[in-house]
Amino acid sequence: MVTHVATLTVVVVNYNTRALLDRCLNTVMLSAREFGPDTDIWVVDNASRDGSVEMVREKYPTVRVVASAVNRGFGGGANLVIRLTRSLYVLIMNPDTEAIADAPAALVRFAKENPRAGIVGGRLSYPDGRFQHSCFRFPDLAMSVIDTFPLSGRLVESPMNGRYPRRWYRYPFEVDHPLGAVMLARRSCLDRIGGFDESFFMYSEEIDLSWRARAAGFQVWYTPTAAFAHHSGAATAQFRGPMRVALRRSRGQFFDKHYGQSFRVADRMIAAVGLVRGVIRDVRDVRNGCLTAAEFAERRDAYRWLARL
Repeated sequence: MVTHVATLTVVVVNYNTRALLDRCLNTVMLSAREFGPDTDIWVVDNASRDGSVEMVREKYPTVRVVASAVNRGFGGGANLVIRLTRSLYVLIMNPDTEAIADAPAALVRFAKENPRAGIVGGRLSYPDGRFQHSCFRFPDLAMSVIDTFPLSGRLVESPMNGRYPRRWYRYPFEVDHPLGAVMLARRSCLDRIGGFDESFFMYSEEIDLSWRARAAGFQVWYTPTAAFAHHSGAATAQFRGPMRVALRRSRGQFFDKHYGQSFRVADRMIAAVGLVRGVIRDVRDVRNGCLTAAEFAERRDAYRWLARL
């Protein structure tokens, strides 16, 4: 069912982040005024229990709310609005982001100027203004090693870990994929590739979307003209252990879907070595009093889930 045809649809997928969602919507409402009535703003709430839905309906009556009775994940939540609307562009945002100036309009302007761009990401910074990587290369085995084992900060910031040089961020450039916290998608691209793959409940859904967009002949770009503040990890910090498991599951799922079997076997071997190393380290830290029993129990549960994966 088509409810309204607009140039831009903004969809924020929320789960128990009422205060952050409030700040996000406030900035989006201000920055989207350039489009006026040609902008739809939606919130998909994934069964929050913190009054998020009531807050939106009370403070932002023009924002359309989809209150899901179950947590559909980020991609599943975004797909609800993607299917309900026919706007030329869809801006998908996390509730822990804030638009700066006319950032949504800047993304649309860039997409209009670059008709082959199926997905566009903007410039991200931490709330205090510090630089934040907003685009990445597709994951590989080197990234799996760096994710699994604590290495030097230089390697974490290097191309080996999928990072683009910071100096590149001063200008637009083509990327493998943007961070899913903020990404604009062209409607024709979404129609061609079918939106998000909902089997990715949390993490890697934006990587999969960009992979399929590029495979379908679209380009994926970054532009510095659209700036957003990002409280990185604020939403998922509620469940650090489960989110670690979800990250590993989704990354493995992405590898299974798009990479060869030998790659996936090698990745699982890296994960297995890292799992054993983590258990040994945590047992030692408990004995030395550096880790509490409660902390160890939480990590132990995560290790069990990781071992099953």
